[in-house]
Amino acid sequence: MYDIKKWKHIFKLDPAKLISDEELEAICLSNTDAIIIGGTDEVTEDNVFHLKRRLNQFSLPIALEISNVDSVMLGFDFYFVPTVLNSSDVKYHNGILLGALKSFGQIIDFDEVIFEGYVVLNPDSKVAKVTQANTNLTDEDIEAYALMINDMYKLPVMYIEYSGTYGEVEIVKAAANQLTDTQLFYGGGISDYNDAKQMASIADTIIVGDIIYKDIEKALKTVEIKESHK
Repeated sequence: MYDIKKWKHIFKLDPAKLISDEELEAICLSNTDAIIIGGTDEVTEDNVFHLKRRLNQFSLPIALEISNVDSVMLGFDFYFVPTVLNSSDVKYHNGILLGALKSFGQIIDFDEVIFEGYVVLNPDSKVAKVTQANTNLTDEDIEAYALMINDMYKLPVMYIEYSGTYGEVEIVKAAANQLTDTQLFYGGGISDYNDAKQMASIADTIIVGDIIYKDIEKALKTVEIKESHK
């Protein structure tokens, strides 16, 4: 079994976006710790299946981040289940989870399920709009969410998601300073090695996504942060 606590770097692939076989191979052989398949919209059973099949030839852990029940299927190493804590729609707190449990509860291996306490912070992002997230948060709000996730809900992961834009360093630090057991994931706007290095010095794990589809060489360069954290 893979130990996600040891993961410093993850590439997130959107099944609705195109990526060549050569680029996919480079991503999978880059020394990243894992691949997450996930996206906000146009995530279907068909495109998840085809991306997963292309990834099967590589020997690294593959996780599915569940955005809708229809795209869930067997065969992943992990299933990441987000609860968007700053969403005003209960669907994104536990509604999707409820639907998944109703459909798959009897066959789920809960050792493969990782619950993520999400805080979405880019108001212009698709995920913020879809989940109706309150992104106007102070450092004190972030600290409170971190305490909620770490000490009350005791979730394994807190995911700070800036989705498409680079986040405020002090906000990420505010969360990190409150977490003792929960692993801090950071995702959003990491576009080069320097961005990756800065966020990796604060968060336990960085998630690199959008830059894959804009500049594959810069995306691959971000994996080098693992060398500075040995």
